[in-house]
Amino acid sequence: MKIASDAFADGAPIPAEFAFARPDAVQHMVLSSNRSPGLFWSDVPEGTQSFVLLCHDPEVPTVADDVNKADRRVPFDLPRFDFFHWVLLDIAADCRALPAGVGSEGIQPHGKPGPEAAEGRRHGTNDYTLWFAGDAGMEGSYFGYDGPCPPFNDTVVHPYTFTLYALDVARCPVEGVVDGRAVRQAIEGHVLARAALVGTYTLAADARPR
Repeated sequence: MKIASDAFADGAPIPAEFAFARPDAVQHMVLSSNRSPGLFWSDVPEGTQSFVLLCHDPEVPTVADDVNKADRRVPFDLPRFDFFHWVLLDIAADCRALPAGVGSEGIQPHGKPGPEAAEGRRHGTNDYTLWFAGDAGMEGSYFGYDGPCPPFNDTVVHPYTFTLYALDVARCPVEGVVDGRAVRQAIEGHVLARAALVGTYTLAADARPR
């Protein structure tokens, strides 16, 4: 199975149009248009009954003390963890593309509604749900896609992996409000094939990949 995007090539930078924030010379970063990128796939295995799409960034700092501090840098060797940006379930077996904007067309404070999504799909919550917890102006359940917003002072270029899973079940075996970790665990044993597409993003001109 193969997956690609009409917005960026595998291993190439993600355009700011598809990010939560973009660089700014005065404020370091400002909010961006936060559109979900268009995706399409092929070579689907026989027996596929549905798809799951997960997008995650494995380079999110485990310690936030230095994050977005103008007089500091997030250390290159700091341990990192997975941050999910999109959790989309129950994509129909005959689907071969998601058009740009299907998961998000802007930033919605307190999060977009869910888990129900168009065409019988479901959204899980992305990890902005955790990031904005305690922020009165932004906290909420963030369903759908919310794009890259790495620390503007990070030393690491962040890779965003869009992974499509072909499943042998018509409905992902989870119920209620779930996150990417729960979905990744639930589909074990049901995956017929997977395909990944990686785009990079940074708000720091001198950041480098790990």
